[in-house]
Amino acid sequence: MADYSEEERRILEHLRDQVAGGESYVRAKNIAESIGLSAKQVGARLPRLAEKSDEVDIEKWGRARSTTWRVTRA
Repeated sequence: MADYSEEERRILEHLRDQVAGGESYVRAKNIAESIGLSAKQVGARLPRLAEKSDEVDIEKWGRARSTTWRVTRA
């Protein structure tokens, strides 16, 4: 298992809760509001978490006003 920073652990915990019932589509802004970080902090960590997380699969899905991420259970 990869070593995670405190912020990354908080993001992963939030994402695990989101995908408990299946896949979920999220934005950094919404995650940030839920866990008390800035959208910029979350957005900078999601691509790294996508590469190293074995708990959830994180995929850059679409971009409109902000990037949407598709999250599924690994």
